[in-house]
Amino acid sequence: MADVKSPAAQIRTQEVDDLLRVLATIDDPDKVFELLEDLFTIREIRETSQRLAVAHLLDAGKSYAAIEKETGASATTIARVSKCLTYGSGGYRAALDVLAEN
Repeated sequence: MADVKSPAAQIRTQEVDDLLRVLATIDDPDKVFELLEDLFTIREIRETSQRLAVAHLLDAGKSYAAIEKETGASATTIARVSKCLTYGSGGYRAALDVLAEN
């Protein structure tokens, strides 16, 4: 039988671990934003933050239609985020917990 790695194991490279270590140690939001500006396009930053907004609204019990109207996210994006909230690795939950603390 072939050695098949999980999707997470396929992504979790040394380079990814380096990025995670950097993100985990920067405690200044402006510095994190500067890094995001250098790493991602404006569109990627907007789309990523939109997904977090979608997760927040799904968690609050909003309908897909209301979320689409409020965020401009497509039904496909909303469904994907919903699936991750329900069956994912817990990343959105952790992020929502951080936002709830503030």
